[in-house]
Amino acid sequence: MKIGLLSDTHSYMDDQILRLLADRDEIWHAGDFGSLEVSERLSQVAPLRGVYGNIDGQEIRLLHPKVLRFDVAGLDVLMTHIGGYPGKYHPDIREEIKQNPPQLYITGHSHILKVMTDKKRNNLLHINPGAAGKHGFHKIRTMVRFAIEAGQVRDLQVIELGKRA
Repeated sequence: MKIGLLSDTHSYMDDQILRLLADRDEIWHAGDFGSLEVSERLSQVAPLRGVYGNIDGQEIRLLHPKVLRFDVAGLDVLMTHIGGYPGKYHPDIREEIKQNPPQLYITGHSHILKVMTDKKRNNLLHINPGAAGKHGFHKIRTMVRFAIEAGQVRDLQVIELGKRA
């Protein structure tokens, strides 16, 4: 199962992103779509799973939940927009991670690309794909691609999309 993961598009979508997602089995968006058009364009490329972010309006919130928990190819995934990271989980999600840790925990919001493990406390992999859009303080736009095989994340690629401005 090939996954394309992005976040914080803030209404921005370009052909480069769509080309990089074209061979994916699913696309996951970790919030701050910015517009319904971004969600619709991604859905035309591959099946889309997403969560809404703090800038998303009602039309996005009706399509995508705040927190999404699902199993794909034997991997337990938890995705939310504002969730923190290992060692600094957001209070809204901390208890769920403590009681029932996922194998893969995905967030957005910070515009900071992170791939890190929490083996000490929760035995999970955390990914924040950074920001694929042009709005924010980040200098380089990023996204992540990976495969899921037998319940494991494989072949993880960090992709730099170019400068924000």
